[in-house]
Amino acid sequence: MSSKNVGVIGAGAWGSGLAQALARGGHKVQIWAREDDVVEGINNEHENKRYLPGYPLSENLTASTDIVEVARDKEFLILASPSLYLASTVRQILNVPNIKDGSTVIGVLTKGFIPSENGPRLVLETLEEVLPESYKSALVYVSGPSHAEEVAMGKLTGLIAASENPKNSIRFRELLRVPGLMAYSSLDVIGVQICAAAKNVIAVVYGSLDAVSEHSDVFGDNTESLLLAAGLNEIQTLGFAMGATHAETFTSIAGVGDLDVTCRSQYGRNRRFGQDIIKTDILDKFKNLDDLINRISEVGYLSEGAVACKYVHEIAQKFNLKLTICDGLYRILNKEIKPKDFLTELLTQGHISE
Repeated sequence: MSSKNVGVIGAGAWGSGLAQALARGGHKVQIWAREDDVVEGINNEHENKRYLPGYPLSENLTASTDIVEVARDKEFLILASPSLYLASTVRQILNVPNIKDGSTVIGVLTKGFIPSENGPRLVLETLEEVLPESYKSALVYVSGPSHAEEVAMGKLTGLIAASENPKNSIRFRELLRVPGLMAYSSLDVIGVQICAAAKNVIAVVYGSLDAVSEHSDVFGDNTESLLLAAGLNEIQTLGFAMGATHAETFTSIAGVGDLDVTCRSQYGRNRRFGQDIIKTDILDKFKNLDDLINRISEVGYLSEGAVACKYVHEIAQKFNLKLTICDGLYRILNKEIKPKDFLTELLTQGHISE
């Protein structure tokens, strides 16, 4: 594929990791960051020392604090801002000519749910109301088992490019086919988004179980696989309730693949948060789940699963779904049950689903 001009909005670990993969593959990539030190580090030292330290970046990757400059005249634009700030960030580029006329193909990396007056909404659904009408059913959602660190290193990674617009899905798939990346198309936009958001919730519980297992005569590797499988079942239940269209989405890299790496990888922030619940009693300084979300920066890293947990709980109530693991994490973060008590109840009293 010929070199393309690509903009990336958001210089966190994942945005930077994918930007590096594309730049290494020969594309001209410009990334937007709020912080002057991040921009200076990328441009002058070819390293994002704040969010992706220790990983050298290609000279094809440049950075700017001017979000309009990054969005202007790009053939592809990738949105990588956290879910809490995504809509407000996108509103800053609405007057960019190539965004106004819909000529730029937009892909989204952001995982999670977006709160609204009518309850939690999916990421693309929210963006379609913010962006010009031409982007309705035309956005591409990019997901898969893809820790930023390994993507930045060029370790082989598989991604899904999901869109209701088959042409845009293929165009993004081809963009992502650079050394170190394998990309596939999907039309199940809802299913892929649900997998990306809900797997973080399961990974927090998995991390807590992993920490408990270190000193347990009851829990071990077999138990963790039991939890992972049951978690996948809950993700699928949630997905179909919200309109997922393909069962194979949940057995693909978008589903079981992403869930597995998020639960098991040393790089996983959600796994780490679950471990910290047990090892450092990280929840002690928070009153409840809402207090945790409002002060999430005090954790020191972002656990998307902690935020998504609240919205999964609301959706489960709306559709009357039995999501035992997700509900358990909600009760843990809301200080309604102790983590070890929940794990014991879940795994030794037959409360886990097959």
